Amino acid sequence: MIISLLLTNPIMFFAWAVSMIFAITIHEFSHALAGTLLGDPTAKNQGRLTLNPLKHMDIWGTLLMLFVGFGWGKPVPFNPYNLKNQRIGPAIVALAGPFSNLILVVIFVLLLKFVYPLTGLGEGNALFDFLYTFILINALLLSFNVIPVPPLDGSKLLFALLPPSAENVKMFLDKYGFFVLIGLLLIGGSLFSRYFYWVIGIIDKFLA
Repeated sequence: MIISLLLTNPIMFFAWAVSMIFAITIHEFSHALAGTLLGDPTAKNQGRLTLNPLKHMDIWGTLLMLFVGFGWGKPVPFNPYNLKNQRIGPAIVALAGPFSNLILVVIFVLLLKFVYPLTGLGEGNALFDFLYTFILINALLLSFNVIPVPPLDGSKLLFALLPPSAENVKMFLDKYGFFVLIGLLLIGGSLFSRYFYWVIGIIDKFLA
């Protein structure tokens, strides 16, 4: 359990917890910002257009983060009928979250690759561990959320690309997507593990 790090490696636990909180906060804030920019005031009216972590953390998602190592934030509400483009608007709002994680990965990978060596600190110290942990958590949030199954963000892009004749598929996934996702995680757990390790491997190769 991740919370065990609090006793065995408190510095790593702090790095992990802070990284997760900020990654999720920026992810959810980006959803709210995209919805607002596209004409929907729902998130702003509900106080979600903020970088205050307390507005974005979900109690169950936070508990799972502490005990399992991965969780989620409080979903940002939006009204698709308020968006300027009701076909691709929901996809833009949904993908704003993973895109923010991608931007953070790129920025901090470049920082760790080119700027950090100038400090002369080298690997293995608290600052390096924090930056690397922050990169990995954002990479995992990005790679997980783009999976095109509800309630993940990637499903909104899938729905935008589906032709009208596939409305039944959309309705099925809207209704049973969560169970489909759980089934995929249970049945294809090793496949998802390889997927995540592949993402991490790309980052490690660039930082090498």
